[in-house]
Order: sequence, then structure tokens, then C-alpha cells
Amino acid sequence: MRAGFPGFRLGSVLATSFTGTLTERQGNAVERIPTPRRLIDWLAVYGLAVDSCSAAQLGLARELREAIHAAATAAAMGHALPASAIQVINACSARGRAAAILTPEGQRQWRLGPPRRVEDALSVIAADAIGIIAGERDGKLALCASPTCRAAFFDTSQSRTRRWCDMNTCGNRQKKARFNANRRDKPAGEDAGH
Repeated sequence: MRAGFPGFRLGSVLATSFTGTLTERQGNAVERIPTPRRLIDWLAVYGLAVDSCSAAQLGLARELREAIHAAATAAAMGHALPASAIQVINACSARGRAAAILTPEGQRQWRLGPPRRVEDALSVIAADAIGIIAGERDGKLALCASPTCRAAFFDTSQSRTRRWCDMNTCGNRQKKARFNANRRDKPAGEDAGH
């Protein structure tokens, strides 16, 4: 993590992890890709290393992020997908030049460019969002139960009943708030063991 910037919330699903670069959307929003350099860092974590990033490309990335968030939220709620979000996602998907390649270990990786452009990386993210929103992957879209977060996430748990986008942040915060509320509600002198 670069000094002065909030850490990334990393997940196993590319598209919804990308929407997680803006957190606490319903509270005091935290921008986790505030600079072009920070977007380069995030993309590299997901194997989408790019050569450079301009302010305009960062703006395009944020536009895609918000389109994915809007479409995933609508899908999770069973609502119609916003036409403007579909347009942005489709345009980003079509704009890039990325190829899926198979590694000797049997893993899929992405080859961008050359040159390795932000638009190529965004096309991979957009294609992942399309697959998730279209229901092509095993799992379901859900919204975080945290009232300050409400992030869309892709639930791949066996029961499909996950409540939090991330147990280490939103889930723990909610559990701690419940614990503290229960402690305040107990009459003075009452022990937990009685």
C-alpha cells in the first residue's frame, strides 16, 4: 500500500472488486483509486498491468466502475438494468484489446496490448461484469447488509446467503456495533456469565 492512500479491498471476483474501489457509498465515501498511479496499482494486483494511466483514463475507469455498480445493484434487486450503465459497460468491453491466455499451470491470464493500455484492462473488467450480470457464473449478486456500504457483491457461498461484501470490514463492523449495543442495553451489574 502506498503511504497516504486507503488500502484496497480485494475480492475474488474482478468486476465487483472493482466497484469496491469506492467504499462506504451510503456513508462517508472512501475513494481507493484517487490518482492515476493508484489505478495502475489496483490493476496490477489483478494481473492487468498497464504501461501508464492519464487523468482521462482514470475518469473512464470510474465511469465504468459506477456503471457496473448501478447494473449490479439493479440486478441484485431484481430491477431493470439502467440503459446508461449498459451502454458504458458494453462500450468499455468493446474498446479494449485483451486476450485470454492459458498458462502452463492451467490458469487463465490476460494479455493486454502492446502497448498495455488502461482501456484494455477495463475491457476485461467490463467482460467480467457482463458475465456476472448475465448470470453466466455460478453465484448470485447481492447487496451488502451494512447500511453505510450497500456494495454489490457476487455471492458464491454454498447457501447463497452471505450478508456482507467483506466479513473483515463490513461484517466485523456490524458485529461490533451489535455487541456494543447489547452491552449498553444490559442493566448495571449484570455479568455475561449470569
